[in-house]
Amino acid sequence: METATIGFFSWLGITYSIKVFWAPVVDRLKLPLLDRLLGKRRSWIILAQAGIATGLYLMAHVDATVAPEMMALCGLLVAFSSATQDVAIDAYRIEIAEERLQAALAATYIFGYRLALLVAGAGALYLAEYWSWQVSYEVMAALVGVGALTVLIVREPRVNHFAAAEDIAHKVEAEAAKRSHLNPRLARLAGWFYAAVAGPFLDFFRRYRELSIAILLMVAVYRISDIAMGVMANPFYLDFMGFSKTQVADVTKIFGFFMTILGSLVGGVMVVRYGVRKILLLGAVMTAATNLLFVLLAQYPPDIVTLAIVVSADNLSGGIANVALIAWLSSMTSASFTATQYALFSSLMTLPGKFIGGFSGIVVAGYGYAEFFLIAGVMGVPAILLALFMIRHGKRLDQLAPPKDTGSPDEAQATSGA
Repeated sequence: METATIGFFSWLGITYSIKVFWAPVVDRLKLPLLDRLLGKRRSWIILAQAGIATGLYLMAHVDATVAPEMMALCGLLVAFSSATQDVAIDAYRIEIAEERLQAALAATYIFGYRLALLVAGAGALYLAEYWSWQVSYEVMAALVGVGALTVLIVREPRVNHFAAAEDIAHKVEAEAAKRSHLNPRLARLAGWFYAAVAGPFLDFFRRYRELSIAILLMVAVYRISDIAMGVMANPFYLDFMGFSKTQVADVTKIFGFFMTILGSLVGGVMVVRYGVRKILLLGAVMTAATNLLFVLLAQYPPDIVTLAIVVSADNLSGGIANVALIAWLSSMTSASFTATQYALFSSLMTLPGKFIGGFSGIVVAGYGYAEFFLIAGVMGVPAILLALFMIRHGKRLDQLAPPKDTGSPDEAQATSGA
């Protein structure tokens, strides 16, 4: 498959970047039957996992060279379901524990994410090398069952995430009924829609006021350098450098996995010790700098040791940066709109990089890998400047941060009644 085609196929990942559009549904809609059995967060996770498993199984039986359109549709099902799962899991993670534990949860989240990438990355390559891509996809579909079993074991968060949203809904319902002479059912629907869709965004912009645009810009540019570079990583290793699939799996998936985990652990400790915004700055500097190492790697003949060193530095910096970013974003979500507000942040976090990454194959074909990695490194400069801005306005951001409610609805009502 040509590099330009690979770049365009990467646009399937944009579903992760536009998940904010259906996150309000995940935040507000109770799934029939599943909600009573599992609760709101776990029911959405299970439904999303069913979509992932179905899409992977279908991909196992499609020949991408003969029917690329069908493969793209199956990939879209997997991507959409996986993005929906992310929305529900992010909300679960933020709601299950208090703010002081978010850095530790972020490190654990990255550990699980990287473990899954190890299995789905190196594991898929090994299975494809020794058996076939069909077997690889079928095994990946079966492994979704591990996540489903976990969802059945863990408990549902007790956070009172409906309180503020219902407040807004009742006000809009009353206003709609008074001014538009709507019947009660339509008025309730208008209130629900407003609370689900507009409420999370109004809450964020009213809370952070003039700093809200700077925050969203920071979120949007923080991972541009890393994501744009990552699209062309495997073609660079396999096609340009000439490494085998097993060598790439050994270095980037297995060895890189342990370096990412190390970076996550170091990042979690540093966030607790020095504060999240300083580590955000450190992560931005390290990400841009390590991307420039790939420029040097492209100038020399293939060497597995050099590859291991560069990949180690890249994964170490990525682990530190991701822990800081996840902990920072989690601290800014309101308990009443957890899924939608975090989806807004995580969508902005990946959308620019995914969009730019779609053109990465064209840049590589026209200029070369060294020039592409240089551009990717320079794209990290805005994140560094905005991280400095966040440090400068740290006290103001702390004052505006939303309180977290991790109690049950009954506990919240008892507290407000007191």
